[in-house]
Amino acid sequence: MNRTDPAMAETASNATSLPSSGDVSSALRLSDKQRFDWLQLIRSANVGPATFYQLLAHYGSARKAILALPDLARKGGSKRKIQIASEADIAEEWQQLHQAGARLVALGEKDYPQDLTQIHAPPPLLTIMGNCAWAQRQTIAIVGSRNCSAAGRKLTGQIAADLGEAGVTIASGLARGIDTAAHKASLETGTIAVVAGGLNRIYPPENIDLAHAIAQHGLLISEMPWNWQARSQDFPRRNRIISGLSAGTLIVEAAKRSGSLITARYALEQDRDVFAIPGSPLDPRADGGNHLIQQGACLVCDANDILSALTNRLPHDPAPLPLGFKEPADNKAYAEDQEEDALSPDQRDRFVSSLSPTPISVDELLRQSDLTASQIQMLLLELDIAGRLERHGNQMVSLLG
Repeated sequence: MNRTDPAMAETASNATSLPSSGDVSSALRLSDKQRFDWLQLIRSANVGPATFYQLLAHYGSARKAILALPDLARKGGSKRKIQIASEADIAEEWQQLHQAGARLVALGEKDYPQDLTQIHAPPPLLTIMGNCAWAQRQTIAIVGSRNCSAAGRKLTGQIAADLGEAGVTIASGLARGIDTAAHKASLETGTIAVVAGGLNRIYPPENIDLAHAIAQHGLLISEMPWNWQARSQDFPRRNRIISGLSAGTLIVEAAKRSGSLITARYALEQDRDVFAIPGSPLDPRADGGNHLIQQGACLVCDANDILSALTNRLPHDPAPLPLGFKEPADNKAYAEDQEEDALSPDQRDRFVSSLSPTPISVDELLRQSDLTASQIQMLLLELDIAGRLERHGNQMVSLLG
């Protein structure tokens, strides 16, 4: 929707004003000032989660990283001035989301979904509405066809309800069809909806009332700006979070080329279980699930099949926090407090020439180069901020353009 719905626009009893300056004193609880700086950094151009953590580790704070962005972009060869999110825009987003009863949760804080901390480059900040306790329980994602069958919708409801009664939270993407059935069946026992746009831009429109109910009884999550209208490329990012905060993902009625299979692929990359309900070979909506089962996904007929698999799954160890969370005043490990190794123009040119549109591992770049690991990481960071680098999984990078 293109407006803040009245049900989501009630001013929170503890609405937060624009933060004042102050130092960070804890790795587990950010000050309002640091949270504001984190928001400005992650909303700036060419700063994704992986780049965010590298900046935080290198400069020790988001504020110092923001100040360094123009110089990094220049060194990386950007021909345009980097677009840093303005403080006015961040202040507006800050005020709007808090007035609507939402809040920002940062990686490392107790309300951040524990399983999500285990994935590669988790979102530094999540905008949430509702009860974060649902995300601290064991969670199963249920996703599937928007154009689902009546049988698929009924089976989804039964499995979601049975899992809920067993103490399992259900996560999905608030889409039509299977997602909607999963959320409705688990509304009272614990459901999490991850959306692709801002939390006040719910899609599809017919699920706005359901989103309001989830905000009251469950949990709404987004990594996108408050007023963001979801684009097609934003849905895979949403799917990565759905699988990331879940111990496993159940696929119900999915074609071979569908967003549900993207979620299953993310689950596999994140070392999570993948479950699928078999279907008739005559129904195209069963092709994706049947294919996953052929590839080794756990065949599911009812909730007990999933519960049995969960009992054999070892809990995740707490994820180590990225360097730079504590920002101690006397820490001299950050680059700002050190003399960085000078790089000649020839060294820079030779390193950039070693990159191509074909992904290569950072370890391989280190083996082929006479540069140190810190020098290579800094050069990659400069190219990244300049918009000339693409980061892939498994520490692979490639040159854009």
